Amino acid sequence: MDFLRNSKIEYLKGVGPARAELFNNELNIFTFYDLLMYFPYRYIDRSRMTPLFNVDIDGGYVQCMGKILNIEEFKTGKRGSGRLVAELNDGKSSIELVWFQGIKWAASKLIRGETYVVFGRPSRFGAGISISHPEFETYEEFIRKPYSDGLQPLYNSGENLRSKGLDSRGIAKLSKALIVQHIEKLPETLPEWIRDEAKVCSLQQAVKNIHFPEHFKAQNQAERRLKFEEIFFFQLNMQMSKLEREKNIKGIHFQKVGCLFHDFYEDKLPFQLTRSQKKVIREIWDDCKSGRQMNRLLQGDVGSGKTVVALMAMLLAGGNGYQACLMAPTEILAQQHYKTISGLLNDMDVNVELLTGSTKTAKRKSIHETLLNGSLQFLVGTHALIEDVVEFQNLGLVIIDEQHRFGVAQRAKLRKKGNQIPHVLVMTATPIPRTLALTTHGDLDISVIDEFPLGEKKIKTIHFTDNQRLKMYQLVRDQIALGRQVYFVFPLINESNKLELKALMEQYDEIAHHFPKPGYSMGIVHGAMSSQEKEYEMEKFQKGISQILVSTTVIEVGVDVSNATVMVIENSEHFGLSQLHQLRGRIGRGVHESFCVLMSKNEIGNTARRRIETILSTLDGFKISEVDLELRGPGDPEGTQQSGQLPFKLLNIAMDGKVIAFSSSLVKKLLEEDPKLAHEKNRILEVTLRQLKQEKSFWASVG
Repeated sequence: MDFLRNSKIEYLKGVGPARAELFNNELNIFTFYDLLMYFPYRYIDRSRMTPLFNVDIDGGYVQCMGKILNIEEFKTGKRGSGRLVAELNDGKSSIELVWFQGIKWAASKLIRGETYVVFGRPSRFGAGISISHPEFETYEEFIRKPYSDGLQPLYNSGENLRSKGLDSRGIAKLSKALIVQHIEKLPETLPEWIRDEAKVCSLQQAVKNIHFPEHFKAQNQAERRLKFEEIFFFQLNMQMSKLEREKNIKGIHFQKVGCLFHDFYEDKLPFQLTRSQKKVIREIWDDCKSGRQMNRLLQGDVGSGKTVVALMAMLLAGGNGYQACLMAPTEILAQQHYKTISGLLNDMDVNVELLTGSTKTAKRKSIHETLLNGSLQFLVGTHALIEDVVEFQNLGLVIIDEQHRFGVAQRAKLRKKGNQIPHVLVMTATPIPRTLALTTHGDLDISVIDEFPLGEKKIKTIHFTDNQRLKMYQLVRDQIALGRQVYFVFPLINESNKLELKALMEQYDEIAHHFPKPGYSMGIVHGAMSSQEKEYEMEKFQKGISQILVSTTVIEVGVDVSNATVMVIENSEHFGLSQLHQLRGRIGRGVHESFCVLMSKNEIGNTARRRIETILSTLDGFKISEVDLELRGPGDPEGTQQSGQLPFKLLNIAMDGKVIAFSSSLVKKLLEEDPKLAHEKNRILEVTLRQLKQEKSFWASVG
């Protein structure tokens, strides 16, 4: 492996300094090893040729052959932009080949009367069929191609690379030469016993067949080996980091349940806990009394009672003489938690305060002083909790709500606020699919609340298009007539020129027209308002003074008004599934039947339609999260982005659940037998993992 990793790409025959610089800058390829690990994104079965009369716009990509009869460039606009059109004819039929970009390059490569093999996706243009920006080569080039059995790998390239002959074909030629000359220098990374259990091929065989498979079965086997390797070492690193942390970090020992917890549970708790809540509280207590540091993720759907569980955990800390804090991502959510917690503790001898960006200077000073002298036991707040001036006397428990909204540095800073390393409980109302939890949260113990305190939520979800708007308004009137309240949620504050969305400010007047004073009272909340303005409007709605609250997604989390029974989501086709589910969770929090109305344009795309159909079909957040994962990607486990793919080249979290689950079980078995990878048969794993940690800063930071 050292030879491949230490051999600069410029020394591969056919590369040289100029091409090497492009490889470095455009593809992040610096060494022979990097090129081996630059995998094709797709393969073309070049053994099949489709006659032009059989080309179907619904059939996906096709490969055709014919002569170029005509080439014509059409220029439009002041800057000379336009298109290049060439006619491809196979003697029986013709189609058009069209370029809107790279016109000069394509024109220089096409010769009238020459026979070409063309590959691309056909579409209908006017009365005929065309292929835009096809891949093409002369027939002579086609029959000399270096690919086995007609399978051609396609590599991502770019304009700069293509200008130096590093298009997909050029990259393939270099990859082929590298594999022929040096593949035997690529060492194995998995012990034979693991390859046997996982039923995967060798690494050399996998790399050869991921680039130049003899057939699709060989390609599938290669892909499975490489996917398994990606997730196996990712999980191995995470689990070893967890074991190391548990060994080296001594947890605060909560020696007793304490009278605060006992008195609250026996005398103050105004409702029965669900079985799920009791189970999670037991898991938290087992962690805190074990002598090891708790690092637990609490998943619970919207309205499942996570805040009460968090309070019970805080009472465990308080009963053992420690302080506790709860950090939320928004002021609205922090205020909601504070009101809930202080309300439940209203006549107990417990001091709880709220600290946010809008807390007055005098109050801040008082909070800082009482934290330091220990008389303030519980603190709820926002990012204000991690300011350097905030110091605790004896912090024993950190609770982070909606933890995916905080960056790694923010979460770590809060953990370091105590003299000792506190117990950590992170909570999310966004259900995490099992495959994603095994991957991104494998270093945490996971608890799930899968029941609702009031039983199954009574929410009916309805989809209305714009031409059914009057039906929506009538539903709202009917609910207000029954004494209920209504949310209208919009995605923007002001009209966007790029997206045809109904914006909050423009639509407020329309809603007011349908619900005029003095019969109706309306409020408005959005992110551009001051904290005081938002709090004033929210308080009016919470007290029932206003019947309608017009808002942006600022109310996505933290708002709890049991009398609100209608959630109207405008332009629902532009919201993600997780966000739609979160918004719907703002209603159905009381005893009355509730209605979530998804408004959309009359015509919507397939992805938006699937999101809406998913929300209509279920209230189960875990089922919704599976579809959301498939549509959006899992996001960044570091917490800095909310969609997109994890840093895997081949593994797809949404599609490769079996590989992920199998890898997780194998890692667990391995570390139970050999937690330090000290056995001779596992030495190869220790060497590989050390190498990966040096190269991948992401992996090195996990745990």
